[in-house]
Amino acid sequence: MADEARTEVVVTLTCPDRVGIVAAVAGYLASQGVNLLDCQQHSDRETGRFFLRIQAEAPAGTTAAALAAGMAPMAGEFEMDYGVHDPGERQRILLLVSKLGHCLNDLLYRYRIGALHAEIVGVVSNHPDFADLVASYGIPFHHLPVTADTKAAQEAQLLALVEGERVDLVVLARYMQILSEETTAQLSGRAINIHHSFLPSFKGARPYHQAFARGVKLVGSTAHYVTTDLDEGPIIEQDTVRVRHIDSPERLVATGRDVECVVLARAVTWHLEHRVFLNGNKTVVFA
Repeated sequence: MADEARTEVVVTLTCPDRVGIVAAVAGYLASQGVNLLDCQQHSDRETGRFFLRIQAEAPAGTTAAALAAGMAPMAGEFEMDYGVHDPGERQRILLLVSKLGHCLNDLLYRYRIGALHAEIVGVVSNHPDFADLVASYGIPFHHLPVTADTKAAQEAQLLALVEGERVDLVVLARYMQILSEETTAQLSGRAINIHHSFLPSFKGARPYHQAFARGVKLVGSTAHYVTTDLDEGPIIEQDTVRVRHIDSPERLVATGRDVECVVLARAVTWHLEHRVFLNGNKTVVFA
């Protein structure tokens, strides 16, 4: 079925689980001349939800929008939350950062070499430290300082930027500010945060130094969607690295930085590729 004239599409859906979902979707796609390349599915017995991701080739001239419109009657019958996506379209990302730039630098480099299939439309920071770094990539840098008294106004500027730049995804690349409930609600399902995990007892300042004092054997990181519950949103990706008793606090910090970069990049990539589905307080990830 390989044909240079054919175009790739990604079909995603979730709905109440029942018999006949895959047959109905596959039958519809076949009727449109769509060839399935990859299909991943999951039935969650606890929530009674079904999840499906299909990567396929459509005939030349067939658009994702046309396929989505044709699925509407079936979607109504099965109570589907669905989408048909063109993987060639670059989603628009806004990065947020404070004074720790390792995740920012990593994402910018991946963007430069084409490993991050997106369009970074800007970087927002409450500090001016990374203005020169961001400018070297030809990306707009927005310095939006914040204090307790100006927080509401600063977040209003942030949301105006999200709307004005038609941002699809906000990435908190070590942005050390807690977003308000109002802002979090407006960014629901389209904001990803990264933080140190597997150190649940070490909250607040200098968590890796606290971990060193307790002799931890693993350090790691968690990428999750932002919710009103601080650092407790639906988890997208996690990873750990083993550390040794001879490792200094500085070595733990360096190790933690590396893990954070990798975990955040995976989570962002999977979101961009429509591989992540919200399932209540957790996620289904077809990676």
